[in-house]
Amino acid sequence: MTDSILSHIATPEDLQTLDFKQLTQLAAEIRQRIIEVMSVNGGHLASNLGSIELTLALHKVFDSPTDKFIWDVSHQTYTHKLVTGRKEQFHTIRQHQGLCGFSHPKESSYDHFHAGHAGTALSLSLGVATTRDLMGDDFYVIPIIGDATLTCGMSLEALNNLPKDLKKFVVILNDNAMSISKNVGAITHILSRIISNPLTHRIHQEIDSLVSKIPSYGPALARQGHKISSSIKNLVSPAVFFEHYGMSYIGPIDGHNIKDLVHALEGLKNSSWPVLLHVLTNKGHGMPAALENPISYHGVKPFHIDTGKFVVSTSSKPSFPQIFGKHLLHMAEHDPNLVAVTPAMSLGSCLDGMMQKYPDRCFDVGIAESHALTFSGGLAYRHKAKVLVSIYSTFLQRALDNLYHDICLQELPVVLAIDRAGVAGADGATHNGIYDIAFLNAMPNMVICQPRNGDLLKDLMDAAFAWESPTAIRYPNLPTEVTDAPRKPRPLGKGEILAEGSKLLIIALGHMCYSALEVRELLKEWDVEATVLDPIFIKPLDSDLLFDLLTKHTRIVTIEEHALSSGLGAIINHFLMTHSYHNIQTLNFGIPPAFIEHGSHSAILKELDLTPDKITKKITNHFGLHRLATAIPEPS
Repeated sequence: MTDSILSHIATPEDLQTLDFKQLTQLAAEIRQRIIEVMSVNGGHLASNLGSIELTLALHKVFDSPTDKFIWDVSHQTYTHKLVTGRKEQFHTIRQHQGLCGFSHPKESSYDHFHAGHAGTALSLSLGVATTRDLMGDDFYVIPIIGDATLTCGMSLEALNNLPKDLKKFVVILNDNAMSISKNVGAITHILSRIISNPLTHRIHQEIDSLVSKIPSYGPALARQGHKISSSIKNLVSPAVFFEHYGMSYIGPIDGHNIKDLVHALEGLKNSSWPVLLHVLTNKGHGMPAALENPISYHGVKPFHIDTGKFVVSTSSKPSFPQIFGKHLLHMAEHDPNLVAVTPAMSLGSCLDGMMQKYPDRCFDVGIAESHALTFSGGLAYRHKAKVLVSIYSTFLQRALDNLYHDICLQELPVVLAIDRAGVAGADGATHNGIYDIAFLNAMPNMVICQPRNGDLLKDLMDAAFAWESPTAIRYPNLPTEVTDAPRKPRPLGKGEILAEGSKLLIIALGHMCYSALEVRELLKEWDVEATVLDPIFIKPLDSDLLFDLLTKHTRIVTIEEHALSSGLGAIINHFLMTHSYHNIQTLNFGIPPAFIEHGSHSAILKELDLTPDKITKKITNHFGLHRLATAIPEPS
């Protein structure tokens, strides 16, 4: 058995002694290591399998971390982690207190930004390069973007601001024709047509070099030379699209040929203006199942390494997103006026059923959250179409003004299906949906609700358009109960008592109602029979029900999977203060003001003391409750 090359790689410096044959062997070892770990942990598989050779070539040519690799999204950095001193911890990736699935500066000096959202790399890189030049520093800035990055408007804004004379700025365009779902939009068609012509690129360089040497008039004529050579190149290649932004375009080249990649990168290092290297890769390269189905193998759950087939879930319950997608298709089948919009998340949001059956009524607008919201406002204009936007909580953050200005201010009844509301588990801080109630609650006329189970989710989806108001239905990506029971009408702003008691009122949001019911059972050992209220609606609150309950309860506990400073607890506290309930004692449970890192959902809740036993203990301590003498003593 041959000695592993990967076992001898501690830092990128160790790559410098490897020849191309050895680098190719290293790529194969890394590919196998990624597949092994992903088969157990799950994670971003296809994108990482497609970027191995590119990552090795970058580390071979440039001097990281002095030269700054700035990854867009950064879910494709597994190879980068393996060659930058983290291979011994790689088996912990996306696990609680293990390696992050994205780049993370607190994890390594080779990572410069904690990135988990698309479209940020070009703007960040331009800022880094500008400060570098202002401070007189000397290093390369290398943003690594995907073709999906160019569907994000902010990326085009960054390109528009690139100085024409910006040196040591090398953009790597990793083009695999995919984001998570298949890319859409005119820009992706431009990329698919690009065929580089080395002759025209050489003409561009030679005209500039020759003309600029003419005394006195050289620089002015050189600018005309740029126009001439661009015109020549435009006859044979749409690469001028990038050159209109002042960039020198090179490519496309094979992103799985390390030798070609290294030679190309070495050749462009001395450019006097920004350079874009267009690299063609295959998402899922090296694993047949992932290569054939890159969408399903983008973010994978554990799978059998020998067959690639996913491990069957031990839970028989469907998830909130699955119930949403199935019921949305049912609604679309019975209502031809229903349309849905998603910003590149049709698979994750379980919209594929509607996308396939009603493609003319299901719009994937690409990684363009701002456009998704404003487009939806236009769709809802005149109140003819029933418009639903399916969007992740943290992606909605990117379209805050569009929600305010183009939907709420216009009083348009767009329904937001806010997926991944709550702790995001293995994706961590960049994806935790724990802030949306804060900004949604600030919007006049906005309705905010959250179902505790699949039946209530379907009820709210059925009822939402009748409220004729901008509406947010938020739910997590967790398994839940669902039945075939007949749908119940859900009047706007009406809560539901799940268990009746006295003195102590527990108000729990969404799926945390089940934790509240467990807490209620545990509190019986303290001779407390608590009332459990599912408010269903965060806005508007069921004021009449609350007024009635406050005549019987002097202590209130709120439980939510949202930021404490601005969620349900803060809203209930404000309600009590506004209505002068000075004799009510309160205790709020939720997410503290900190960035919550990655790990399993259960591990994170345990760390945050949001489990029923921890909640019960805090309640008894806070309110000074005493355990019944006949109760079973707590274990030591």
